[in-house]
Amino acid sequence: MAPHSDPWKWLNDAQSRGVIPGLERMQRLLAALGNPERNLRSLHVAGTNGKGSVCAFAESILLAGGHHTGFYSSPHLVDFSERVRVDGKPACPEEMEAGIERLQVACRGWKDEDLPTYFELATALAFDLFHRASCEIVILETGLGGRLDATNTAPKIACAITPIALDHTEWLGHTLSAIAREKAGIFRAGVPAVIAAQEADSQEALLHAAREIGTPCTVCYGQLPMKNDGSDFVLGLAGSFQRRNAALALDLLKLAGFAISEEELHHGLASVNWPGRFQHCDRNGVKLILDGAHNLHAAQQLVMAWREESGDRKCRLIFGALSDKDPLGMMTILESLAEEVILVPVASPRSFEPEAYLGKLRVAHRCCGSLSEALDLVTATSRESTTDVQTPVLLAGSLFLVGEALALCSNCRSVPRSQ
Repeated sequence: MAPHSDPWKWLNDAQSRGVIPGLERMQRLLAALGNPERNLRSLHVAGTNGKGSVCAFAESILLAGGHHTGFYSSPHLVDFSERVRVDGKPACPEEMEAGIERLQVACRGWKDEDLPTYFELATALAFDLFHRASCEIVILETGLGGRLDATNTAPKIACAITPIALDHTEWLGHTLSAIAREKAGIFRAGVPAVIAAQEADSQEALLHAAREIGTPCTVCYGQLPMKNDGSDFVLGLAGSFQRRNAALALDLLKLAGFAISEEELHHGLASVNWPGRFQHCDRNGVKLILDGAHNLHAAQQLVMAWREESGDRKCRLIFGALSDKDPLGMMTILESLAEEVILVPVASPRSFEPEAYLGKLRVAHRCCGSLSEALDLVTATSRESTTDVQTPVLLAGSLFLVGEALALCSNCRSVPRSQ
C-alpha cells in the first residue's frame, strides 16, 4: 500500500479514534520505525497544570547554554508544528510531511481497529524527527496521565511532576492519590525525579511510588536562587506561580547533570517562549490577554496572576470551555475579575453551551454565537468608549479558545512583558 496522497489528512483523520489507553500500539509503531526513541536522552514532565511551562523554561535555559534541544508538547494552539520544536523552532514542514509518510509505511497492513491514535502518531513522529536531528537532549511533556502515555516509551535521564489536581478523572481516577499514581508511572528505577510541592494526598502517593520503584525523588518548594547581586531573576511569563514552575525546571536540569551558569539562567528565564499563558496582545488597538486556563486549579492561578499585575482593575472576560471541564466552577472563580462576561462556544464537539449558563453569574453577562463575534463586539465597544482608560479583555477557559483567538487575530501583535 502506497502512502496516502495527503499525509496531513491521514494524520488528522486519526483524531476520530479518540483516546485508547495502553502502550502496545505505540511500542509496535516505534519498532516499525526502527525504534528511534532508543537514541534519545529525555527529560520527562508530567502533572496537571504547569507542565508545559516547566518544559518551556527547561528548553529556554538549555538553549541559552547552547544545547541542541528537542521539545514535544500538546495540544497545539494554531498549527501542528508547534508540538515539535528543534532548537526552539517548529520542525520544518517538509521534514514533518516526510515523517508522516514514514508513519504511513510503518502502519501498512495493520487492521483498522489496531491503528495508532492521533497522539501516538504525533509522539512517534516527534521521536523520529528528534532522532534524525541528532538532538542532544529532548524535553517531553506528557499528554494525559503518565503511566500509559505514549511519551512514556522514551528513555529518560530525569523526571519532574508539577502540581496535581482533579482533571481527566474519567481516565485517571477520581481522587488526587489515584491521579498521582498514574502520573508516577513515568518514574524509573535509578532515574532521579523531582516533584512540585503537592496536596498531602498526592504528595504522599508520589513519594510512596518513588520508594517502591527505586526512584531517587526530591520535593521542590518553588524557590529560585537569587542573582549574585542579590536581585531576583526576571521571568518572561506572568504570575508568581511561574516562579515555582521555573524552580522546578531548574531542579530538573540539575538532576539531569546540567551545570547552569547565572548568565544562562538569566537569559533562559527572561526569554522563555510559551504562547497562550497570560499572553499580552494588541488587536486593532484593543488590549487582549490570552490564557489557556481550563480547569479549576488553573483558573485560581489566573486570578492570582491578574491580581499581581492589575490589582483590583476589572476586565471584560470572554469565556469558552469544554463541557467536561466544570465551566460554571471556572466562571465562578473568574467572574471576580470581570465587569462583564461574554460567553462563547469553543470550536470543539465537546464545547459547553453558553446559553445554558445565562442567569448563573453574579456579574453582567451575555452570549455571542462565536468568538469572532465576541472579538468584534469588544473592539467596537472599545472604540465607542468615551473614557481614556481602556478596559482590558481577558480571554480564558480553554486552550482551544486561545488557539482560535490566535488564528483569528493573524494581525494580533504580541506585546512583550516589561522587564
